[in-house]
Amino acid sequence: MRKEEKKEVVRELAQKLSGCDIAITTDYRGLSVAEMTELRRRLRQEGIEYRVIKNTLARFAAEQARKEGLTSIIEGPTAIAFCHGDVAAPAKALVDYIRSSKSELKIRGGLLDRRVLSAAEVTTLANLPSKEELVAKLLSGMQGTLFALVNVLSANITSFLNLLNARIKQLEGG
Repeated sequence: MRKEEKKEVVRELAQKLSGCDIAITTDYRGLSVAEMTELRRRLRQEGIEYRVIKNTLARFAAEQARKEGLTSIIEGPTAIAFCHGDVAAPAKALVDYIRSSKSELKIRGGLLDRRVLSAAEVTTLANLPSKEELVAKLLSGMQGTLFALVNVLSANITSFLNLLNARIKQLEGG
């Protein structure tokens, strides 16, 4: 790779690191070309970019993007999953791929904004419920509370109406 090409790659990586919400580093040793292609296809379906990167270029890009924490989780053959949006999506996709394919892929860690995550923290992130599930749970809890409030407030009115109906029947009969 010529010096100009390396500078371009570093600039591009720095932009990706600056713009991504989470970057997860992996050790891809032991994966065949077919497995790597399948992994990339699955990640692409989730809107995640997965790139094999030279460590030196990744370090320069991390410095340019002011995300120096990334250098602590880059060692040996490295591929990085970049994601915008749901920070749990790449973690879930990688952990699901490892489980389903019994792959040799190893998660080294992640960079969430400027915070470095260990491999265990990335796995924990993957096990969290999705944003949609959390919103659904919140809304169902709020809905249950509102139904209970409506029932409590309407109970007095219902009781009062029952009392009036009973009095009307009493007066008609007597």
